[in-house]
Amino acid sequence: MRATDGTSPAFRLEQFADFLALERGASRNTVAAYRRDLHHLIQFLTDHGTGTPERATTAQLRDFIFHLKDLGLAATSIRRHVSAVRTYYRFLVGEGHVARDPTERLASPKKWRTLPAVLSVAEVERLLAAPHTDDPLAWRDRALLEFAYATGARVSEMVGIGTADVLYDEGLARLFGKGSKERLVPVGRRALGAVALYVRETRPRIEKGGGRGRLFLNARGTPLSRVGAWGIIKRCAQAAGLTKRVTPHTLRHTFATHLIEGGADLRAVQEMLGHADLSTTQLYTHVDREYLRSVHRTFHPRA
Repeated sequence: MRATDGTSPAFRLEQFADFLALERGASRNTVAAYRRDLHHLIQFLTDHGTGTPERATTAQLRDFIFHLKDLGLAATSIRRHVSAVRTYYRFLVGEGHVARDPTERLASPKKWRTLPAVLSVAEVERLLAAPHTDDPLAWRDRALLEFAYATGARVSEMVGIGTADVLYDEGLARLFGKGSKERLVPVGRRALGAVALYVRETRPRIEKGGGRGRLFLNARGTPLSRVGAWGIIKRCAQAAGLTKRVTPHTLRHTFATHLIEGGADLRAVQEMLGHADLSTTQLYTHVDREYLRSVHRTFHPRA
């Protein structure tokens, strides 16, 4: 028998919803929000081969939280997800459905201003070379990686860009950021070449009338999702043998860090990233200071 919401009965989501409403006295909106959040968790666990809640590990739950951030969710939404997952596992433990609570050591994202790992130029080169030409979607994957590193686009901006938004002659791309705010960002020759090759060779072959004018499509010919883009980058990072955790957000941070390390003006980087507040962009100066310290340690005779 399947649960009425389409999830496996092993996750006992209906029972959890009853617990929230009847025993915790949660409002209808809270119950609905927690159910949505847990659907996201269950989908993530299922996609990673975990079909029951007792098999989930703390490491998997931590990856799930990072996954939400990679998808561009606001910190408030991520904190609610964490709260939902914790409450859910306390319910399962209390009812005797699981023996241990994997959320006990799950940190809450109180502060999202810690920068993730930044790739070196050599690591970026390895990542960009990872798509194998024998793969029928290799040119799409290469174009996606090149575009992400060339523009610093958010993952939502990458999957939302249309074919008409790449202005080849001007060397620009039109991105639509938070609140549908439009901005133009420069795109380098290599990235433009990779995108043009994909548009000429691969996109017409997979587009079956459902592409809706979007640039990046999945294997079915429909617009690539944020999760799909995340999966491509993760797979290519593994193929490149990178040990760092690489996500769309990693490439965005790497883009900004490499610009600032090269001497780019902070306000120019702010404009390219689409930051409304310069203080957000100033986070990258911390990375730059670490870079300067490493250079000093390496090359100064008295460091």
